Amino acid sequence: MTRAADYDSVQPAAANGSPRTSSFKAVEIASFHTRMSLTTFSATHASEDARLVRAARAGDERAFGALYERYARVIHGVLLARAPKTAVEDLVQDVFLSAWNRLDSLRDPAAFGGWLTMIARNRATDFHRQSVDSVELPDDLTAPDATSSRVEALGVLEVIRTLPAAYRETLVLRLVEGLTGPEIAERTGLTPASVRVNLHRGMTMLREKLDR
Repeated sequence: MTRAADYDSVQPAAANGSPRTSSFKAVEIASFHTRMSLTTFSATHASEDARLVRAARAGDERAFGALYERYARVIHGVLLARAPKTAVEDLVQDVFLSAWNRLDSLRDPAAFGGWLTMIARNRATDFHRQSVDSVELPDDLTAPDATSSRVEALGVLEVIRTLPAAYRETLVLRLVEGLTGPEIAERTGLTPASVRVNLHRGMTMLREKLDR
């Protein structure tokens, strides 16, 4: 069995959206309440965020575009762990539009990453509140030409969404968004140790659910 520290042995999805293996069961790598709070961005990363935020506040749209490039995959992953796949792209745009409109309310520009992630989590919660009376097509609804690997990947994503939030976010960022362990740590503010633990525990829980 691979050690928990080897978080990059978790294989992300291929560029076309299908998993690189036929099942996430084959993936081998070695408490929610504490893991979500261990967000400490590196001084260099936070400093660059602060510089970009100040420039964006001054009207530099390119600076905000740079912030988008830094965080788009993370926000996509956070939302995908919480909302239907068909809604995620629109929700990502909603989150960044909200951030742009509320940028002046951010007290500490260096805290942009954590602030943006919280906006995404709240937006996903609002989405579900607004959708309670609506009828949605299931994410696993298949088209006639859907491949078995895609259907399986969608099924696994549904299982991931049943895991504790800290684990499902980290797994989606690794398996779907394709971020490495160090990238996840850098862009979420989690410590590398927290990322390793989340991946290890999340994969353990995922395998147990898939084996049932």
